[in-house]
Amino acid sequence: MYINEGVKVRRTASSEERKKQLIEAAITSISRNGITGTTLTEVTGIAGLSLGLVNFHFKTKDALLVETLAHLAGELRDRWLETAGRSDLEPHQKLAAIISSHFDGSISNRRKLAVWFAFFGETKQRKSYRECTAALDMERLDAETDLCRALIAQGGYDHVNPQGVGEALEALFDGFWLNILMYPARFSNDAAKAQIYTYLAGQFPRHFTAAGPR
Repeated sequence: MYINEGVKVRRTASSEERKKQLIEAAITSISRNGITGTTLTEVTGIAGLSLGLVNFHFKTKDALLVETLAHLAGELRDRWLETAGRSDLEPHQKLAAIISSHFDGSISNRRKLAVWFAFFGETKQRKSYRECTAALDMERLDAETDLCRALIAQGGYDHVNPQGVGEALEALFDGFWLNILMYPARFSNDAAKAQIYTYLAGQFPRHFTAAGPR
């Protein structure tokens, strides 16, 4: 039995702490073994907990998988809303906050990215992905589109399609995440942000440069 790095098992841990331990162990297992190779026995071994405990919190492997994906999706949402929801920031600063949240090292690392793409890649899991994250994806796209509309009004960018920019950002997020996962020696979080800012500088030159928001 091996225990996930950084996880300290305490006998007095609360139910929520146990669930979090199991979700973190599931992330580790999926990143190592894929979804098919992840079993409840494997997860409990990584977490250093009993099989009975995982069965208490998650009746099936599918239930654990859904909770794991929901955890990652919620973590990303909390991260971008933390800054982009601030009333003291300008629209281009809020848009930059959404970009930065996607390429924060606690969000965009190979361990977690492997889990996202495991759900993307397995036909059976795509339905779970859509059911779990569709509303959150649309919420973020709507926020990006609204921010682009505000920038268009501020800067007179009449040629820019705000919906198109929002959809392009979503595609860039996924594309750079895949590159970071597959080619870590060539792609980094900072490089991904620089490429996205270069794109935005072409759309909103009075608000962005290749180095970031003005």
